Amino acid sequence: MKKSLLFLSLAFLLISHFSYSQGQTFQELMDLGVTQSRLGNHAMAQSYFSQAIALKPDDAVAYYDRGVTKANLKDNRGAINDFDKAIELNPKYAEAYSGRGQSKARQDDHKGALQDYNRSIDLNPVDANAYFIRGISKAKLENYKGALSDFNKTLDLTPDNAQGLSSRGTIKQKIEDYKGSLEDFNRAIEISPKRASSYSGRAYSKMKMNDYKGAIADYSKSLELVPEDAESLYYRGFSKCQLEDFQGALADFDQALTQDPESASAYYGRGFAKSRLGNTKSAIEDYNKAIAIGNTENTKVVYTGAITKVILDELRNNVQERLKMSEITAQRSEVYYNRGLAKAKSGDAKAAIEDYNKAIALNPTYAEAYFTRGMVKSQMGDQRGAIQDCNNAITLNPKYSEAYYVRGIIRHSLGDTDGCNDLSKAGELGFTAAYAAIRDYCN
Repeated sequence: MKKSLLFLSLAFLLISHFSYSQGQTFQELMDLGVTQSRLGNHAMAQSYFSQAIALKPDDAVAYYDRGVTKANLKDNRGAINDFDKAIELNPKYAEAYSGRGQSKARQDDHKGALQDYNRSIDLNPVDANAYFIRGISKAKLENYKGALSDFNKTLDLTPDNAQGLSSRGTIKQKIEDYKGSLEDFNRAIEISPKRASSYSGRAYSKMKMNDYKGAIADYSKSLELVPEDAESLYYRGFSKCQLEDFQGALADFDQALTQDPESASAYYGRGFAKSRLGNTKSAIEDYNKAIAIGNTENTKVVYTGAITKVILDELRNNVQERLKMSEITAQRSEVYYNRGLAKAKSGDAKAAIEDYNKAIALNPTYAEAYFTRGMVKSQMGDQRGAIQDCNNAITLNPKYSEAYYVRGIIRHSLGDTDGCNDLSKAGELGFTAAYAAIRDYCN
């Protein structure tokens, strides 16, 4: 009985809807469409606009409004067709060019979008939104200078535009103006304190300025507003690693993987934390997953510096760990490198060298990979190969004090008096343990 009443009620509503819309004037149908669109009822709004177009097929505004509803329904191709018609009927319809540009941008046709945005701005040079959306497409095309110019214009026209401030802050990060970026996010948060993206954006700038405590606080605020944000969880874990809170970082990486099980960066970060906590086997498993996913060409983490594997006898303990997470952009080289570190720590020298080989093949300028491969070669008895890897590391980084130190020790062990010169250079560059070696072996 209840189902019958429900069907009758639905049928009544449908009949009422069609009987109500029948006989309406063009303007009444347009008003009904606008009302439904504002209420978020885009399918119904599209129906009203279509009925209005049937009554007046030469009205550019009707096609524009229907194009907007189609765009809201993610029918970008249909939206472009309607914007095309609106522009055909009114070639000076600035909003129609902007609308068509946005639909093109949603299809990743940013070059085509720019052409439409340019025309829209030519017709209406005081439209702040047109500059804003053009800036977004320029950013997608990596034209950061052009994007910054457009966001500046947006904010000239609408100074209290929190979204514009956040977007400009993000672009400033792209050009490494982190102080300027921080100022924009501060202002955006003042204007709109409930925007999670402003807190995470500000956190990223703080992180790049080595204010990891401040970054953690902002990522935590962002996560209060959007708890399922895997990226904020990852970067908060990243920042905790900088402060050597590896247990806290591990919890964040775990949660990030709950939200995004295919996050290569979270597997990578978790592997790093596990490695620092002494769980080498599980760390290798996470590095394996990161490599398998293959998405590590985006912002990820890396050790910078030398592995704590030293070369000969009692001098082995003099090379200190200088391992720290930092961002990378090189494909998967750092994942292989860090997996190699873990394999070396687990005693699998051969597998470690294979990973260093892969890291170097992906990034031939990776000085740390040459250096650590050299130390493993030395441990395996290949002293000449170790010297060559130290040579490569020094060529890439002439201030690599550990590489001079290790090369000096190996050369001295082979009877090469130039080894003492290397030890002296290592000391000059700040590796003070080299002076003890000089006293013991070079005087």
